[in-house]
Amino acid sequence: MAAPATEHVRNIVLVGQDGAGKTSLAEAMLHVSGKTPRMGTTHDGKSYLDYDEEEIRHRFTLGTSIAPIPYKDYKINLLDTSGQPDFIGDALASMQAAEMAMFVIDAATGPQVMTTRLWHEAEHMRLCRSVFINHIDREGANFDVAMATLHARFGSRLGAVTLPIGEEAAFTGVIDILRMKARYFEAGGERVEDIPEAYADAAQIAREKLCDLVAEADDELMMKYLEGEELSQDDLENLLDKAIAQEIFIPVFVGSTIIEQGILNLMEDICTYFPHPRSHGAFVLADGKEIFIDEAGEPAAFVFKTIADPYVGRLSFLKIIGGVLSPGIELINSRTGKRDRLAHLYVMMGKTTEDVKSAKAGDIIVVPKLTDARTGDTLSESGALALDPLPLPQPLYLVAIEADNKKDEDKLGTFLARAAETDPCLHIERDEETGQTVIHAMGDTQVETLLARLQSQSDVSAHLVPLRIPYRETIRSSAEAQGRHKKQTGGSGQFGDCWLRIAPHPGEGYEFIDEVTGGHIPRNYIPAVDKGVQEAMAEGFLAGYPMVDITCAVFDGSYHSVDSNEMAFKTAARIGFRAACEKANVVLLEPMANMSIEVGEAYAGVVMGDISTRRGRIVGTDSNDTGDTIILVRVPYAEVVSYTKDLRSLTRGTGSYSIELSGYEEAPANITQKLVEQYRK
Repeated sequence: MAAPATEHVRNIVLVGQDGAGKTSLAEAMLHVSGKTPRMGTTHDGKSYLDYDEEEIRHRFTLGTSIAPIPYKDYKINLLDTSGQPDFIGDALASMQAAEMAMFVIDAATGPQVMTTRLWHEAEHMRLCRSVFINHIDREGANFDVAMATLHARFGSRLGAVTLPIGEEAAFTGVIDILRMKARYFEAGGERVEDIPEAYADAAQIAREKLCDLVAEADDELMMKYLEGEELSQDDLENLLDKAIAQEIFIPVFVGSTIIEQGILNLMEDICTYFPHPRSHGAFVLADGKEIFIDEAGEPAAFVFKTIADPYVGRLSFLKIIGGVLSPGIELINSRTGKRDRLAHLYVMMGKTTEDVKSAKAGDIIVVPKLTDARTGDTLSESGALALDPLPLPQPLYLVAIEADNKKDEDKLGTFLARAAETDPCLHIERDEETGQTVIHAMGDTQVETLLARLQSQSDVSAHLVPLRIPYRETIRSSAEAQGRHKKQTGGSGQFGDCWLRIAPHPGEGYEFIDEVTGGHIPRNYIPAVDKGVQEAMAEGFLAGYPMVDITCAVFDGSYHSVDSNEMAFKTAARIGFRAACEKANVVLLEPMANMSIEVGEAYAGVVMGDISTRRGRIVGTDSNDTGDTIILVRVPYAEVVSYTKDLRSLTRGTGSYSIELSGYEEAPANITQKLVEQYRK
C-alpha cells in the first residue's frame, strides 16, 4: 500500500458497548473493500482482527486492532477497540490517535453504559463523533426507538444520513438521505434505485432535519435557509464535512454487518465527508504549546499503543504528527532523550504485517523493537516535542500474586513488568512492607486475562493471594518495664539491662529519649537500646503489624564490664519493650480511605447504604455538571480495597470513584480479635 497523502487518510476509532458489533463492522468493511477474501467472524474464532488466544476464547475484543482499508484512492484506518470496561484505557489511548469516533450501537438494545461513558470522554477530547446503528435485521430492532434514545441521551445534533428499508427479517437495504437514493448491497456490488414510495415521506423528513443541522455551519447560508430558501445539493454536500468537523452535526448510519447492508454507503461517506488528519485541530504539548498535523513539518510521532507479540516482539503503534517517516530514520524520545532507529515500518491488519517504504503525517503505522518507547511517548527528530499525555483512569482493583514456585518469582516479575508496559491501565508494585507483588488493574476480567497469558506465554504458573492490608499497632497508655538479658555459655557471656518507659505519641511518630544518668549504661550502648526498640516495634506486638506513634525513654539500667556489648543491650531493649507493651494497652489501627463516589441519582441511596454496611461514614454529598451525585465517604480501606467490582454491580456499571489513603483509626474489637487469631495461628 503506497503512502497516501494526508488529506486521503481517515483515522476512525470504533467504540461502544461490547457485543454491539464493532469488530464485525470492521470485518465487513475489510471484506466489502476486497481487502479480505471472506467476512471474518468472532463467534467461531475466525476473525482477522480478534486473533489473540484470549480474544478467541472469550469471543470479544480485548485490545485495539488496526484494520487499514483501501477504498478508491483513500486509506481508512479503523481502530477496533474493546467494549469491556476493564480495557477502557486502551480505548481512550486509541481515541487520541483518531479524528473520528464511530459509536456502534445495537438496534435492539440501544446505547449502553460503556457507550455513554466513552461518548462523554470523546466530547471532552473534542473528538468528532458519528454513530452506526447495527443489527437492524435482528429481532426486536427498531430504528425509530434507537434514534429517540440517542437523542434523549446525547442531544439533538444527531441526524440520520441513512434510513433502513424494512426492519428485523424484512431489512433489505438503506436509503441514502444525502443523495436521496435507495441502496441495496448484493454479491459483487451495489444496486442503486429511486426511494420506494412507502419511504418517501420518512426520507423527506430526515432530509429536512439534516439540512436544519448542517446549515448552521455557514452563517450566510443559515440566514437564507431561515428565510425559506432551500439548500441545494451542492450546498448540502459542501457544508457536510464542515458541520461534522465542527461537531455541529453528528451523522447516524444504519445497517447490518452480518449481511453487509449499509457498509459500502458508509465507506463512501467516510471518505467524502469525514475529517482528515489536517482538520483535526491542535495537539497540546506538555509545555502548553500546540502543534498541528503537518506533512512538511519536523518528522514526529507519538506512541498510542504497545503490544508484545510472541513472535515479532514488541510492536509500537505510532500516529505520525509531522513530516514523512521512512525505514532507518532516527527519532529522539522526549522522555528518555535517547535515539531510536525505526528499522522497519509496518502496516498491520490484525496480526498480519506488511512493510511500507514511507508514511506521511496523519497516518498510523506500526514499528517493531523500539528500545525504550512506551505508550504515551513522543518521538521526534529534535527530541523537543512532547505531547501532553492523555489522563487515563486509575486502576483501583488491587490483587496480590505469587508464583507457585518461589524460584520463579523473578520470571513472574519480568512478565508482569512487560505486561504493564503494554497496558496503560495496569500497574505492578512491589510492596516492601508486606512483601507482596500487587497488581493494580481495572477489574477482574483484566486480571483473569493476565493470568491466562502468563500461563500460555511462559513456563511460570502463579496464583492470586489475599491482599495484606497495612494495619498498624500503637499504645493507649504509658508503662514501664525492665529488659534484662543475661547469657553465660563459658568464656565471654552476654549481659544487658535497661529500664524503659513508653508512652503514646499520637500523630508524631517514634521518639527515643536518653534519660540515663550516673553512667548506669555507657553512652556507646544507648544507640543499641534505640535500635532494639525499633526492631521490636517493626515486629509488632498484637498481630505482627508495625507499631507507630510511641515515645520510648531509657532511664536506668546496668552493665557488666566484660560481658556487656551492643548485641546484649539490643536484645535487652527488645525484651523490655515487649514487657512494657503488656501493660500499655496495645490497640490495632486500620488504614482509612477518603473516597469520592460518582453515581447517577437513582443509585445514590443504595450506594450510601452499602458504604454503611462497610463501616463507612458519609461525609457529604454534591452533584456534578451532568446531574450525577457525588458521595464523599470515609471508610476503612480493607472494606473497599477492590470496590470496583461491587460498585459496578450496584450501579449497573455506571458508577466511578477515586480513593486515597488518609490516616489510621482504631479498629473495632472483632476485627482486632480476628487478626490476632490469624497471627497466632
